Amino acid sequence: MISVDNQARVPDAQMESSEARDRRYKQLFERLDIQHSGAISLSGFRKSVKDLDHPIKDSKDAVEEIFQSLDNHNLNAVDFDSFKEYLIRAETQIIKGFHNLDKDQDGIINQNDVKNYLEGLGVEANDKQVEQFFNRLDTKHDGVITYDEFRDTLLLMPRLSGSRVKTAYKFISSDLENVSSDGDFTVGEDILNSIGYFLAGGLSGVVSRTCTAPFDRVKVFLIARTDLTSTLLHSKKEITSSVGELKHQKIPIDKIKSPILKAATSIYRQGGLRGFYVGNGLNVLKVFPESAMKFGSFEAAKRFMCTVEGVSDPTQLSKVSTFAAGGFGGVCAQMTVYPIDTLKYRLQCAKLDSDIRGNRLLWTTAKQMYKEGGLRIFYRGLYVGIIGMFPYAAIDLGTFSTLKKWYFQKEAVLQNCAPEDVKLPNYIVLSMGALSGTIGASMVYPVNLIRTRLQAQGTYAHPHRYNGFFDAARKTMVKEGVPGLFKGLLPNLAKVAPAVSISYLMYENLKDLFQLE
Repeated sequence: MISVDNQARVPDAQMESSEARDRRYKQLFERLDIQHSGAISLSGFRKSVKDLDHPIKDSKDAVEEIFQSLDNHNLNAVDFDSFKEYLIRAETQIIKGFHNLDKDQDGIINQNDVKNYLEGLGVEANDKQVEQFFNRLDTKHDGVITYDEFRDTLLLMPRLSGSRVKTAYKFISSDLENVSSDGDFTVGEDILNSIGYFLAGGLSGVVSRTCTAPFDRVKVFLIARTDLTSTLLHSKKEITSSVGELKHQKIPIDKIKSPILKAATSIYRQGGLRGFYVGNGLNVLKVFPESAMKFGSFEAAKRFMCTVEGVSDPTQLSKVSTFAAGGFGGVCAQMTVYPIDTLKYRLQCAKLDSDIRGNRLLWTTAKQMYKEGGLRIFYRGLYVGIIGMFPYAAIDLGTFSTLKKWYFQKEAVLQNCAPEDVKLPNYIVLSMGALSGTIGASMVYPVNLIRTRLQAQGTYAHPHRYNGFFDAARKTMVKEGVPGLFKGLLPNLAKVAPAVSISYLMYENLKDLFQLE
C-alpha cells in the first residue's frame, strides 16, 4: 500500500493546493526511486512495488503496463515530470470513480457501496471477498474509506476493462489468479513461475548429466571395486607412466598403476564406448525429476524463508536461510528419485560382457532386486543419502546463490546501476558453478561413498554385504584405510565441476528464456 501525506475525508482533490499536491507527488516519486537517481527504471519500479506490498507486486504484466503508462515518452526511465503527468491523469479518473461509489456524496465509502458498485459492473462479489477488498482499502481501519485511502490504493493500479476498482478487486480478492490485459482471470503468475523453475531445473539436469556420464561411470566403478587402491595415493609420475604403458596395446590391466586408467580401460574392454554410458538412459529418466525438484524446491523454499524473515525478495535472505533452502531442495530431489538411483548403480555394477544388455538388463536387474528384498531394497542407504545430500545441496546451492548475490552487488557499484540490472555472463556462471559444486562434493564425499556401496552391495562388481552405514564404513576403513573413503573422488570432481557448471549455465539461461526473474 502506498502511504503519503494526505488530508482526511476529502471527497475530491479541489481543496488541495497545487503546492501540497506536488509535495505529495514528490514523496511518492522518491519512494519509488529506490536508486535515488532522479529516474525510475523498470527493474527499480518492479522492486519498489514489492517493497510497498502493492497488490500488483506479483504480476509482471500489470507492473509493466503501469510502467509504460508512466513512461509516456518511451525512454525506459521515468523522471518526475513524466511521473507527475501520469498522476494528474490518473487522479482525474480516480475522482470520478470515487463519486460513482459515493452515491450519497458524504465523502466516505462503506462496504455496501463497494458491493453495490461491483455488482453494477457485473462482477460476482461474495461477502468474504468484498470484505477482504474493503479492508485493504480501509488503511486507517475505521470502517470507512475516505478519498485519500481510495486514491492511494488505485494510483498505481492498471485501468483494465475501463475500471481501476474492478482491476483492484480482482487482484486483492484472489490469491490464486491474476488478471489478463483484458481484465479476465488467468493462471496465477506464481504458479506459472513455479512450473517454469521446475522445468528449467529438469532440462538443465538432463543436459549436464549426459555430458558428464563417462566420469560418473568411472566413479561408480572405482567405488564398487575394493581391490583397487585409492585414487588419491598416486602421483602424477605414476599416472604418466601408466599412460605410456597404455600406448602398447593389449597391456595387462593388472600392470596399469593408475586406478582411474585401470577403471577406464576395464570399462572400455568390457563394453567399448557404450560401456561408459551404461545406465545413462536411466540416468536421464532419473535426473529430470531430480533436478526439477532440486531447483524448484530450492526456489519455493527461498520464498517460504522470505515470509519467515519478513523480507519481500529472496535476494534479501540471510546466508543461513539461503543455505537451508538449498539443503531442503537437495533432500526433496534425493527422495524423489532414490529408487531409480539405486537401480542405476546396480546396472553399472553388473557384468558388462554378459549376454544380457539394454532394456533386458534393466528389467532383469529390477526383478532380481525385488525378489531379493522387495521394495525396501530400492531404498537402501536412503537415510545416509539424505544426511549426505542436505549439506551437499546446502553448500552447492547456497554457495552459488551467495556468489551470485555478491557479484550483482559488486557490479552494481561499478556500473552505477541497480543489482537487478546487472547481467550475469555465462563464463561467470560456469566458474561459480564449478566452485560451488567442487566444495560441496568434496566435503560430503565419504558419506556418499558409503551410501553408494550400500546401494551396490551384492552385485558382480561389489559382492560385499553390510548391516548398515556404520558396518559399511568400518569394513571400508579396515580394508582400505581412510583413503578408501575418498576412492573415486578425482573422477567425481572431474564430473561434478563441468556437470554443475553446465547445469547452472542451462538453468540461469532458461530462467531468462522463461522470464522467471
